[in-house]
Amino acid sequence: MKTSDFYFDLPKELIAQTPLERRDGSRLLTLDKATGETRHLHFYNLPSLLRPGDCLVLNDSRVLPARLFGRRENGGACEVLLLIDRGDQVWECLVRPGKKLKPGTKLIFGDGVLTAQILEEVEGGNRLIRFDYDGIFLEILERLGKMPLPPYIREELQDQERYQTVYSRVTGSAAAPTAGLHFTKELLEQVESMGVKVCYVTLHVGLGTFRPVKAEDLENHAMHAEYCVIPRETADTINQTKAAGGRVICVGTTSCRTIESWADEDGHMEAKAGWTNIYIYPGYRFKVLDGLITNFHLPESTLIMLVSALAGREHVLAAYEEAVRERYRFFSFGDAMFIT
Repeated sequence: MKTSDFYFDLPKELIAQTPLERRDGSRLLTLDKATGETRHLHFYNLPSLLRPGDCLVLNDSRVLPARLFGRRENGGACEVLLLIDRGDQVWECLVRPGKKLKPGTKLIFGDGVLTAQILEEVEGGNRLIRFDYDGIFLEILERLGKMPLPPYIREELQDQERYQTVYSRVTGSAAAPTAGLHFTKELLEQVESMGVKVCYVTLHVGLGTFRPVKAEDLENHAMHAEYCVIPRETADTINQTKAAGGRVICVGTTSCRTIESWADEDGHMEAKAGWTNIYIYPGYRFKVLDGLITNFHLPESTLIMLVSALAGREHVLAAYEEAVRERYRFFSFGDAMFIT
């Protein structure tokens, strides 16, 4: 298949720039993966689509406020985006302006409570940077850092918690698992009270999720790697759900990629942690997942390919065209789909 097979035309005004005031007030388009039939609801209607005995799998990763604005010791502004913790206070980072941030350059952030030195340039133009500080690094980031919003969002985020899910708890993502942004604590309690199990995995979302697929043949795309964890309790819950005939419904492509990465061919789950670069596109046979709650994704992205693997390219593109006609909001702060 060609990457261009997953193109659709999206008016720019449909790209949501800010979150809705009410998290679960977003619209919800349901898609029957077998027939392509769609319905138009709201996210607060989700309980009516679930059944006792179903299992929701959510990604509890929390976004690191990883965007730092500072200055070079010898003058001039700089921007640093933390990507990967390499240990011993060293991070792999994206930097701007790249030409002026050479190895040996010293950086100062805020009032000087955080300083840094560029150690070396690595593959792809990233930098290894050692940070110096007193206290707890995450607390300093909470004070100085900004959310690394996707490049298509131009508006300033007024409340940084709106780019976190209400159940986020394990800090490490460079971007939010956005399908979960629609949930409120009350909605989760309502779902659990009707007999739906709720369990958690952790996948730390990398910036590779926003990288375009440049290969003409989608099979030639090199998928980025991300770190993920399946706790014992979650593995047991999924196994029990499948054995009892319930549905395993993932909230977001990150949750889907996590459980599909580590499932046995017969769908059995064990507790596991590690790096995954699983690449799901049409032709993939799902081992565990029965349904997916997800946002609307970028044209020609690995995410729309994953969704198409589940529901079929024709059904997905037809649903996207319908969403455009109905003026749905797209991407991170946009509306949602429920595919079963």
